[in-house]
Amino acid sequence: MLGFFRSFLKSRIGVVVALLFLGLIALAFASADVTGSGFGGIAGGDRTAKVGSSRLGTAELAKALTNAFEQERQRQPGLTMKQFLDAGGMETVLTGLTDRLAMAEWGKRHGMVASDRLVDSEIVKIQAFQGVDGKFSQTTYEQLLAQRGLTDKEVRKDLGQGLLARQLLLPAAFGAQMADEAVQRYASLLTEKRIGTIATIPSLAFAPASPPDANTLTAFYNANKGRYMQPERRTIRYLVVDEASLKTVPAPTEAEVANRYKLNTAVYAPSEQRSITQVIVPTEAAAKALTTEVGSTGSLDNAARAKGLVPSKLENQTRETLASQTAKPVADAAFAAAQGTLAAPAKSGLGWHVVKVDAVKRNAGKTLDQARPELVTALTLEKRRAALSDLAAQAEQEIDNGTGLADIAKTLNLTVATTPPLTANGSVFGKQGEQVAADLAPLVQAAFAMEREGEAQLAELKPGEKFAIFDVGQLTAATPAPLDLIKGNVARDWAVDQGSAKAKAAADKILAALNKGTPMAEALKLAGVALPAPQPIDLPRAALTQMQGQVPAPLALLFAMAKGSNKRLEGADKAGWYLVALKDIVIGDVKRGDQVFAQAARSFAADSGDEFAQQLRSAIRKDIGVERNEAGIKAVRDQLTGANTQ
Repeated sequence: MLGFFRSFLKSRIGVVVALLFLGLIALAFASADVTGSGFGGIAGGDRTAKVGSSRLGTAELAKALTNAFEQERQRQPGLTMKQFLDAGGMETVLTGLTDRLAMAEWGKRHGMVASDRLVDSEIVKIQAFQGVDGKFSQTTYEQLLAQRGLTDKEVRKDLGQGLLARQLLLPAAFGAQMADEAVQRYASLLTEKRIGTIATIPSLAFAPASPPDANTLTAFYNANKGRYMQPERRTIRYLVVDEASLKTVPAPTEAEVANRYKLNTAVYAPSEQRSITQVIVPTEAAAKALTTEVGSTGSLDNAARAKGLVPSKLENQTRETLASQTAKPVADAAFAAAQGTLAAPAKSGLGWHVVKVDAVKRNAGKTLDQARPELVTALTLEKRRAALSDLAAQAEQEIDNGTGLADIAKTLNLTVATTPPLTANGSVFGKQGEQVAADLAPLVQAAFAMEREGEAQLAELKPGEKFAIFDVGQLTAATPAPLDLIKGNVARDWAVDQGSAKAKAAADKILAALNKGTPMAEALKLAGVALPAPQPIDLPRAALTQMQGQVPAPLALLFAMAKGSNKRLEGADKAGWYLVALKDIVIGDVKRGDQVFAQAARSFAADSGDEFAQQLRSAIRKDIGVERNEAGIKAVRDQLTGANTQ
């Protein structure tokens, strides 16, 4: 379930990134606020680990775990805290935090520090702290820290630890190489081919011929209810409010239209834009000489380039914009000349400008009557948006006052709609492939975060144009599917279960025969029942890469076995057993100039760097000393999973 999470933290870059990620976990502003989790009084000495002279408190570990869980749940909405911890979340987060503390203390002992300026540079890079202009905002920084219950000191300490970890681990991993001889040997394995056979021993082949009676089926179902769990599902009751929901909005008055026209006088007034080519020379004499020469040749560009000067072009300039880029005398001269002619030389702070007017665009402007239609349209839209905003504010006030969805619907003269039962990922329960309507998808995550039915909330569906008022209509907890609906599946599972032990015995018997040299086809006859024909395999290792992580387990085993060996592998859910026989391994012939050699060298260099970083982490951990307080760790786990409240 947490394959991505685990594989990332174990990847080549994950070792370093995990330390930084886990340290910055308190800054995961996309996750929920966990400052009120109340871990201050947890049993276990209020400490989960002692790292050198430092200690890792229960509250700090709890906060880190909660934020890590919230981030993982964004990818897997149905994930529970218990599942997260059982999949290794506790160990990963705890090890990351203690390793960071150990490296911070080790670095301090050896004169390594993260300066205030370096920490500052990291803070300004964090996007959450940037204002509307894309730059660091002290106000935003302070507000977000206050919202998350953090202090500037905590953030700086956290960042400093992460920076020290990076300073230690990145140099340890940088530039690592594996010897060419070793790379060549391993690269040849990447191009090997394996020849063998895979046989399947299905449990159903040994299942009883008669189906189970009602009592047997019921007993099996009751003993295995966990296999038939249906996910939690909820219905969402909602009102969609948009411009179509608005009552009559007054049309713009004549005074409003006239006032808007007045405010936009510059837009509707007659205007003129000019595109020019200019050359700047140091003296008036040079400007006049160039003007005279252009008068005879007709080309300012050619005349300027002949003298080693570079002309520049300014497109679609108003008098004001041209004056701001040059000087008022230059703009006045350019706007006094006709299209296609040279303006009189004029001076700016940069020198004397020789300007040719390339093009003139004249906008006649619009009178109030001419502009009225677009002004009315714009004002009408603004009025409707404002009315919608007022309606949203009214709805929010009703929600804050505890008004239910049905009463809000009456006030707004709208009808409440209800979705079919939905699962946490937005799927319609019981209907394969059917999803909630796309415009309602933003409501699903919020609905599954609610603790009970009937608590109205407001959510924006389309900024400024559409919002929804919604609550959970019916909450159905995860429960086993009724036996009557799944009798066929349960009967098949019973048959598989009954045949599983016999299938294992048959697989053991066949494996023993294979190990004595009996051919696969002959050995399979020892099962005493009809079995699927064995599948011959003749496959290069490169084919596994093309499967993009979806390698069948028997095939993966084949590529991990020794030549001439036979192995037995259990299938999923007691479905049966696999017998894998590897006959031969054909090693690839890789030369040092081959592309596969270069790729392997890069990959193994990264692996070597990762190993060096891991060894350094381990050595620092041992040098500083890490003592875990299992009672405190268990207390945090119990608190997060609710075990101590049951």
